[in-house]
Amino acid sequence: MSLLAAHGCWWTSNRFGLDAGTTRFWRQLSLCCVLLAAACVGNAYDALRVPEDFQHIGPVTATLYLGILVFAIWALLRLPVWERSRAEWIRFWLDTGIILITTGILVWHFSLRRADAWAAQTGSAIPVLAIAMIASVSVIAFTKVAFAGAGRLDRRAMHMLSFGTALACAFGALMPFLADRPQLNTAFLAVPFATFCAQLAARRQARAAIEEPAERPVPRRFSVVPYLAVGGMDLMLLGTDLTRSAEGRLIAAGTVAITALVVARQITTLRENNTLLSTVDTNLRQLRDYQVQLAHQVRHDTLTEIANRANFEEQVTARLAGGESFLVALLDLDDFKVVNDRLGHGTGDALLKAVSRRLHDRLRGEDVVARLGGDEFTLLLPDLTGDEAAVVLRRLIQGVQEKVVIDGHEMTPRISIGVTASVPGDTPEELLRRADVAMYVAKNAGGGRWAWFDPAMDRIADQDAKLGADLRQAVARGELRVVYQPIVELPDGGIAGVEALLRWRHPEHGEISPAVFIPLAERNGSIIEVGRWVFEQVVAQAAAWQHEYGDLAPARVSVNVSARQLREPGFVAEVAAVVAAAGVEPSLITVEVTETAVLGTGAALDAVRGLNALGLRVALDDFGTGQSSLSLLVDCPVDVLKVDKSFVDGVTTASPQSVIVESLITITAGLRIQAVAEGVETADQAHRLHQAGYQYAQGFHFARPMSGAELGKLLRPGPVPA
Repeated sequence: MSLLAAHGCWWTSNRFGLDAGTTRFWRQLSLCCVLLAAACVGNAYDALRVPEDFQHIGPVTATLYLGILVFAIWALLRLPVWERSRAEWIRFWLDTGIILITTGILVWHFSLRRADAWAAQTGSAIPVLAIAMIASVSVIAFTKVAFAGAGRLDRRAMHMLSFGTALACAFGALMPFLADRPQLNTAFLAVPFATFCAQLAARRQARAAIEEPAERPVPRRFSVVPYLAVGGMDLMLLGTDLTRSAEGRLIAAGTVAITALVVARQITTLRENNTLLSTVDTNLRQLRDYQVQLAHQVRHDTLTEIANRANFEEQVTARLAGGESFLVALLDLDDFKVVNDRLGHGTGDALLKAVSRRLHDRLRGEDVVARLGGDEFTLLLPDLTGDEAAVVLRRLIQGVQEKVVIDGHEMTPRISIGVTASVPGDTPEELLRRADVAMYVAKNAGGGRWAWFDPAMDRIADQDAKLGADLRQAVARGELRVVYQPIVELPDGGIAGVEALLRWRHPEHGEISPAVFIPLAERNGSIIEVGRWVFEQVVAQAAAWQHEYGDLAPARVSVNVSARQLREPGFVAEVAAVVAAAGVEPSLITVEVTETAVLGTGAALDAVRGLNALGLRVALDDFGTGQSSLSLLVDCPVDVLKVDKSFVDGVTTASPQSVIVESLITITAGLRIQAVAEGVETADQAHRLHQAGYQYAQGFHFARPMSGAELGKLLRPGPVPA
């Protein structure tokens, strides 16, 4: 039984999930069981050496039994639970002293009367007395650990060990009472009970190591050991020879009564203290729960409940420190701002939650998804080859871009992803920077795709950054100029208005296409300053034409306004001030905006309505190329609809574009909106547009963009020369 218990304790010590202190305790308990097996062998040898007395215990066996108990207590004292305050240590040693004194007196009173029997069995009464006393101390030590806990040491396992030790101690104390029965030995019961309880405790600890420990409040207890000791001594006092006289009985009874009252008073006080401490414990548990909640919030995104930037960077840093290889992907929702502006931020937040769930559900268990902020998400993908990463990213894009219905609105979210692989010496910031560069490449390529980072992208990004910095200085350096393209009447080609267009002659790179620097200006925010300068130039030119040419001046001067300008606080008031300062009629100026800029609700649409209220005309540019919605023609105060060149190109053939062109003129006529066909390059296109009902057109067929002075030469009656 001892060896089986030793095996069970050693097997438990090797279970995964135990802390170092608990593992050490079970290994030391295994050694105690091995010593117990040796003590059993010694006990058998001693008994067989004196066949007529199986109760004989030699000094070596007694020493082994004593050593086992001392070793067990030492193992308990090494547990983390005993690394506590000085007051707790004092209470433990006080309890130990009480146990030693009480056990010693009781054994002396009840057992040492049979001192001859003790001496006959062991050769000396002192070893058995020491064993009984130390066994009692071990019981209280086991019990204290069971109540207080230590690391991952299971309390129920300690209860079993305490019970087994107490039984062994009780059976051992019966030895002197069997002096007249030498064929009996209490070890026949003490050892099996103790080792059986040890095996049960080891099995219980093994199950507790596998199960996730549930945090539960530990009931507050007070030690009953002193009171049991006092009760035992009182009973012994009442049964001694001191109480034979009436005076002795009175003194003994009074002493016992006072002791009982003092004990009762202390127990009452302890209960009150426990009630107060339970209240404190409840408040502390609530505080710990709140701290856990705060710790969770610090590391997780409050909207989507996935990891946040700090959490993500912490995990990336740990993997970099461990020398692991992994991929970092940065995701951005395409045109997410349109959702916020059109349907409100509540719908936008719901869309972000849906996207985060889709990302989480389609990743592997070892992958990490986090939200950096806004509509940006980032992924940590360990142990993936290039082909495996392509499969994962393809699955993510397909999953995220499935249709979703939020608040009754059906949407198809699109994402752009940039991916980069970790290399030695990386930092979280550098990985995110590279992934961000690749993500913008994917976005500029049309979105709804992923792009691997390539060092060449850094060179392009550096060029964009330098070009952006140059653009910020372009106004002050006089590198920007405004040109004007006529809008003509069909079929005669008379100038009905002009559209202002921006050009940039870079001192190093020469003429830079607006398709390059306008998106760049919108990304870096310089469009605000550039757009303000352009609007001032156009209004001033319109005023100059009115002053110089009078009725022959263009009746409409169109200027493009970006979505960033419309969202700028105070933009409407700024426009009103510029128009008033120039002294022109507001109706002379037409503000051209794209349908994407004003789609839905928001600051941009409010700004357009404010401009219309000032008397400025509003033109909807590039209609049909973005997220078109015919309801926009109702919601937005549109005066002019500009039909995109992509539709005009097919107007001379039996094509879908031709059908759209004809349908749009019908719609605009019914809504009393002026339609202008853009990008007219041939006489056939101009003729077909006129036949379809278009009265206004614009394109290279009529005139190329020119300076204000050059346009002034054309401000005379008659058609514009091709």
